[in-house]
Formats: sequence, structure tokens, C-alpha cells
Amino acid sequence: MPDQEFVISRVFEAPRPLVFDCFTDVEHMKHWWGPKGIAIVNPSLDLSVGGLFHYGMRNKDGGIMWGRFVYREIVRPERIVLINAFSDDHAGLTRAPFFDGKWPLEMLSTFLFEEVEPKRTRFTVRWSPHEASEEERAVFTANFPSMNGGWTGTFEKLDAYLSTLK
Repeated sequence: MPDQEFVISRVFEAPRPLVFDCFTDVEHMKHWWGPKGIAIVNPSLDLSVGGLFHYGMRNKDGGIMWGRFVYREIVRPERIVLINAFSDDHAGLTRAPFFDGKWPLEMLSTFLFEEVEPKRTRFTVRWSPHEASEEERAVFTANFPSMNGGWTGTFEKLDAYLSTLK
């Protein structure tokens, strides 16, 4: 089964360097990263090729899931390529706590930042399973509607955060 990419875009009313910074500065990310209803806790960031962004996602009930990015490419302010995954509290790789372990262990993410106008930026995420089984790829593809909702909520949080920086 060939990889199918999940792709979603949003235009933000902010200059490209600022939107890029919101994805690469832990002080920005802790204010907006993650789905609605999630607060980022204990984030750490080494923004370099091979570097790691490790963070906790606290839900409304107080439970924490951990995530991580391992950076593969950083081209300011155009593009970031990374592998993201769920992790434990020490940044070790773990399975997602849903879909009975059938969600891909790692995801290849490409974040693209395109200047639409001097103060408007189109952000696009391209997301696909990384070294996943056929079953994991099928689960990924079947969940495009859920990913659309999750990313839309994340974009809404970023949009609200960007409005506080003007």
C-alpha cells in the first residue's frame, strides 16, 4: 500500500518569520501547540538537525501524554522536516495510546511556510507514516477526518495566540 499523505493548510494573518518562530521557539510553542483542550507542560527544545523537541500534553483531566520531534531539516523561514512520535517522559519512543497500537509509531512531518503577502503566511503540513506496516498505514488513512479536526483545532489555537502578539 503506497503512502498517502495527509495535507492541510491555513493562512495566518502574521508575517512568515513570526509564524516560523511560533514553531521553533519553545516560549511560543507552550502557548498554542497541540489539540484544543491540551496544555503543553515541561517542554524542552534543541532546534538543530538531529535535535529534539520533547513535551507533555496535559488533558483537562490532568493526564499527561508525551510527544517528541526529531528534526531532520530546518530552513528558516521556509520549511521544517521532522519525525514526530509519542514518547515517554524521558523522550523514549512509545506507541500512541489509541487504536490498539495500530497507529504508526513515527510520522514524517513537513511544515511549509509560504509568504502570501508581507503580513500573511500560508502554513501547510504534510504528514505521512514513517516506516509503517500496511496495517498502520491503513489506520492512518482511515483517520484523515479526525486528523483534519485535530489540526484545525491546533490552527485555531495558533491563530488566537498570534492575535495576542500584534
